[in-house]
Amino acid sequence: MTNTANIFLPTRSIPVASPRSDRVDPPFPWVGLITLSAAVFLSVTSEMLPTGLLPEMSRSLDVTPSQIGLLVSWFAFTVVLTSAPVAIWTRRFPRHGLIIVVLIIFAVSNILTAIAPTYEFVVAARVLGGVAHGLFWSVVGAYAGHLVPKAQIGRAVSITVAGGTLAFVFGVPLGTAGGHLLGWRLSFVVLAALMLVGAVLVYKFLPPVARYSTGAPASAAKSVTKTARDATVPAVVLICIITGITMIGHYSFYTYIAPFLLDGLGVDLGLIAPLLFAYGVAGAVGLVFVGTVFGPRPSLGLILGLAVTALSVTLLATFTATLPVAIAAFVLWGMAFGMLPPLMQTRMLHAASPQIRDTASAFYTTAFNAGIGGGALLGAVLIDSVGLEMVPIVYVGLLIVALALVIVTDLIAQRRARA
Repeated sequence: MTNTANIFLPTRSIPVASPRSDRVDPPFPWVGLITLSAAVFLSVTSEMLPTGLLPEMSRSLDVTPSQIGLLVSWFAFTVVLTSAPVAIWTRRFPRHGLIIVVLIIFAVSNILTAIAPTYEFVVAARVLGGVAHGLFWSVVGAYAGHLVPKAQIGRAVSITVAGGTLAFVFGVPLGTAGGHLLGWRLSFVVLAALMLVGAVLVYKFLPPVARYSTGAPASAAKSVTKTARDATVPAVVLICIITGITMIGHYSFYTYIAPFLLDGLGVDLGLIAPLLFAYGVAGAVGLVFVGTVFGPRPSLGLILGLAVTALSVTLLATFTATLPVAIAAFVLWGMAFGMLPPLMQTRMLHAASPQIRDTASAFYTTAFNAGIGGGALLGAVLIDSVGLEMVPIVYVGLLIVALALVIVTDLIAQRRARA
């Protein structure tokens, strides 16, 4: 992974703050960030839609539910394997144009999924989407940070990540409901059309960021060496580890949430979409907490978010026979987990120096998607070996590990600050 921190500078589309004290900060780029958030919404909806349509896709393609769950793994592992080389290959291309191209590729991937005659064809279509997704997040992960001053990064990231939260609020539930009523293939067709609309919106409303050169381009090896010498690298690596552990636990369970709700709680198939909607709304509430309370305090927010997530999943697994308690725990889980991705990304951007912020975002994206793919794979293995009821227990165990790492590293940081 090359150090691309120097290739993003605002163009004339974004006012640049002057170092002189008599100049005001540039206006907050609401329109651009909301457009970026819309692109994130479409990307996350595309990634996670199979989780809501798992029963329908399983029957239609004549495969097991765990094989449909593994579509998430195929997608995520493609991101892990291709994001670094694709990011290096495209490092000279304008970031703004890359987002447009990626959305078009997403549209093609979803059309291919919709017309797929076999499971293997769906896997190939998802791999194509995974390549686009890896490039998308290597660009978007730091895009918001280049549109605003450092003091506003938490706010900008919250707005951008809100697109992912809204994907769980509206994208996945609406796609699931549409799939139940009209067939899962139509859901992917509609999503492909929305991808093309999103590409037009990005072209018109997202402020571009442009490259500049400081001399002869450094080789990838020299760039990585320079990054490795940065004093903030250990903190970034640790955040990526915490992120990976958390995502493995989460997606080992969430990927198979439809079978859990159907078989574990005994709810009707028609209630899956409303419950996913309630989960997404709760996640949006958690995101509001990040923007209003925990944005400047990401460590405290992470500790509370991880602890409440572990508590809520424990209650959900324990009270499966008591539907009101289980549903309340399910909604609480959505709210607590909704806080975690923006807080982890904010903490990473705060920890990384400006010189490695983009490279750090690429590694964060790799850790995040490795967690998604690893989680879906772990969930499939657990379901086939020990049963679905063990999955939330494993999830809670991984959350405890992540929580312990956050607390220990915070204590070490506090001691160093006092020394």
